[in-house]
Amino acid sequence: MSASLVTVAYIGAIVLFILSLGGLSNPETARRGNLFGIIGMTLAVIATVIGPRVTTAGYGWIIGALIVGGGVGLYAARTVKMTQMPELVALMHSLVGLAAVLVGYASYIDPAVSIGLSPAEKAIHELEIYVGIYIGIVTFSGSLIAFGKLSGRIGGTPLLLPGRHLMNLVAALVVLYFGYAFLQVHSISEGMMPLIVMTALGFLFGIHMVMAIGGADMPVVVSMLNSYSGWAAAATGFMLSNDLLIVVGALVGSSGAILSYIMCRAMNRNFFSVIAGGFGSDGGKKPQVGAGETAIPQGEVTPVSAQETAELLKESKNVIIVPGYGMAVAQAQHTVFEITKLLREKGVNVRFGIHPVAGRMPGHMNVLLAEAKVPYDIVMEMDEINEDFPDTEVSMVIGANDIVNPSAQDDPNSPIAGMPVLEVWKARTSIVMKRSMASGYAGVDNPLFYKDNNRMLFGDAKKMLDEVLTALKA
Repeated sequence: MSASLVTVAYIGAIVLFILSLGGLSNPETARRGNLFGIIGMTLAVIATVIGPRVTTAGYGWIIGALIVGGGVGLYAARTVKMTQMPELVALMHSLVGLAAVLVGYASYIDPAVSIGLSPAEKAIHELEIYVGIYIGIVTFSGSLIAFGKLSGRIGGTPLLLPGRHLMNLVAALVVLYFGYAFLQVHSISEGMMPLIVMTALGFLFGIHMVMAIGGADMPVVVSMLNSYSGWAAAATGFMLSNDLLIVVGALVGSSGAILSYIMCRAMNRNFFSVIAGGFGSDGGKKPQVGAGETAIPQGEVTPVSAQETAELLKESKNVIIVPGYGMAVAQAQHTVFEITKLLREKGVNVRFGIHPVAGRMPGHMNVLLAEAKVPYDIVMEMDEINEDFPDTEVSMVIGANDIVNPSAQDDPNSPIAGMPVLEVWKARTSIVMKRSMASGYAGVDNPLFYKDNNRMLFGDAKKMLDEVLTALKA
């Protein structure tokens, strides 16, 4: 394939990727968006492989890599549960970062890459390599830590080391110094030492940065790492002089940055406060209550049984269900759909209220509900449904905590003060399903539990919902 045809194929792939991003912005068009992305990536890979820059001698390696990578992807798609999607996404981000690092080193070591470049062009190329490797290694190590936190292998409490901001500043200055030294060297062997030092510092910085972020901020971390992986891909494109990688990386990087902003706004936080420390930390100090620990009770709670919950639901005209990570852990989304279907058949108006940071990654709850075949038109965003709670007979919270905490509005000293929340307590009756009275990731107690119109349904969400479903059928 000639270079001009490759360019045309790349333009077609870019258009498909843009259409893919547009489709993924809405649940009803997400499948179509995924299809556009698949077609675009297939077109890009084929055009690259049969283009003039790849010789026939390399086809064996390329085909082997495609088989191995495709096999791993197919296995993951078939075996990974929907509740494990956040950690899978974080792991995929780490691979993008690792690819940028390996491509950077390969581009620097290969003398054929810099043949024919003028001194200015050579300096620009080496700067691309240095920056690309740094972005890639930070993405790689940070994503691995995010994977550990999301999968429960690493605790969600932020690790706040004394003087850590000064440590980060010193590390950044050292990276800049070695970057200057790297651009002054005259041989590949001389340049390896600055590259290796920078790579080691970037690896440690990625670990340190994400370890300092609390569990409640993980949706922001996932979108942030998504942005980093995009910029790492763009840097790879610069190193390989591949226009498609540059454009696609910029698309992913910018969309991830916008998503990070949306997530931060949904928690009334800014990006730098997320990097500075997780929810529950006070000015960089150790959190008073760790994520998931039991908070000090502020009153008496009123328990409710599954049978009583079913009666309240049957007698309602309007019901709003608020899912949280507890529903994902219990894998209760299918039972929730059965309850929804049964209530709607009885004439009850059932809708879902989704907080932007419910779950462990952006859109987590939407994906779970879509998997259970909950109709898209009854799944509402927080801003769409909050004003309807006063006209609702029952609001049912399934495994959520901080996103329904009235302290965000009532207590200016709360760690979540100012955070937009779902106002479930304004319904005639609110029912909160939880295993225990443990606090959420913000590490603060929830006054909702002690309100006069609130009822607590304790137990595993799947088990309790199964009992509610049985009572409704009876």
